[in-house]
Amino acid sequence: MQAGNKAKTVKRVFDSVAERYDVMNDLMSLGLHRAWKAFAISIARPKPGERMLERGRDRLLDRGLALPAVQCDAERLPFPSAHFDCVTVGFGLRNMTRKEAALAEMARVLKPGGRLVVLEFSKVWKPLERAYDWYSFKVLPWLGDRVAGDADAYRYLAESIRLHPDQAALAEMLRAAGLADVEVFNLAGGVVAVHRGVRF
Repeated sequence: MQAGNKAKTVKRVFDSVAERYDVMNDLMSLGLHRAWKAFAISIARPKPGERMLERGRDRLLDRGLALPAVQCDAERLPFPSAHFDCVTVGFGLRNMTRKEAALAEMARVLKPGGRLVVLEFSKVWKPLERAYDWYSFKVLPWLGDRVAGDADAYRYLAESIRLHPDQAALAEMLRAAGLADVEVFNLAGGVVAVHRGVRF
């Protein structure tokens, strides 16, 4: 898929399912996506004095302020180099057109010692492949049609997962982006994996 076409497809898919996105995530994963996200944050290993989003959000809310949000292109982040203690991306990397460029940008904005944590669908363990394929290509589109009114969006989800680099390939991509001490944590039989790398 060409870069421009992929960006348009991803925008259409997420515009279409936005209203029912959280409900569908709960249904598709039986609520497990919440545990996967909590695990990804836990392995980010915040250190004393670091400004993690949760702490910053809570402080702002205590003062009656909403946390500002920035919508930007992950391949061209509008932040200075060596700016963040931790960068996380959850279930978004596979939708990025040039993953290598996005990972390089994430590494660029990390301070020395900062961590990149990527939570993403990955390569399921071999004994689970047939059942996972049936679920992905039959059940997900059916749920997408019934709950979100868009079966095609969930067919895209299943296809995008199959095209995404597996655990070993993504680990190499993090190293190529300039990250060290890359670790991979498989969850749910490899349905999802968390990758963590450190900027030195």
